[in-house]
Amino acid sequence: MGEQNCLARPRGFRRKSSVQPFGTVLNKPSMDGRITESSARQKETNEKRQGGFPAFKEWAIVCASIERGETSLIFRKGGIAEGLKGFQFKHRRFFLFPTYFHEQIGRTRLGPERDMTPANDCVAISVFVEIEFVGFLNDFTQVNGLEPLHVLLPSVLEERFHYDQPAGLHVAFFRAFRLSPVWELSFHPSYRGCRSWVALPEPPSEFKMEPVVTDEEQSRRRALCLARIRSHVD
Repeated sequence: MGEQNCLARPRGFRRKSSVQPFGTVLNKPSMDGRITESSARQKETNEKRQGGFPAFKEWAIVCASIERGETSLIFRKGGIAEGLKGFQFKHRRFFLFPTYFHEQIGRTRLGPERDMTPANDCVAISVFVEIEFVGFLNDFTQVNGLEPLHVLLPSVLEERFHYDQPAGLHVAFFRAFRLSPVWELSFHPSYRGCRSWVALPEPPSEFKMEPVVTDEEQSRRRALCLARIRSHVD
């Protein structure tokens, strides 16, 4: 974990929700029955034991938005190193791995005060995610209808939508948990590359997890999302 002075995470607002040990969140059934067959859970557990714990690479500015409770969706088209099958949400529970590039803030609807500066040779893991359902959207009007649940500019999503064939976007609706303490890792060469998934070492046992939004708000967002894209949910 180390004691390096990593990027200070934004302070999200606190909500009334129970703090749970990491193992409790990891082993409990998903809130949505569409993705929780026991065989899938066992397969994911085996993968963790063999190759480390999965983490999903996402823009740091989006990770911070998720931690603040502003974002409930992940959109993905896929990187150039995703493999023959292309991008897949192949894990249902994972950490968010923040990534950086110049002027990232300008590709979101966030104000300049939300901009972030990368830390050198250090990764701060502060959010754990549990996917409730996924889908593939092949009509951009459906993507536009999800604007209340994310902070990206429409032009960014449209660019991703039309990049490569087939036109469309993978989308995942999730529940996010704030980690305490933040997990600080030295940057490893295996984290590089244009791919969505990386493997992290075994997480610290003292992790505590707190949902970033209340159960009531999560239910409201779930209903809103399903009302817009139910026919495209896997």
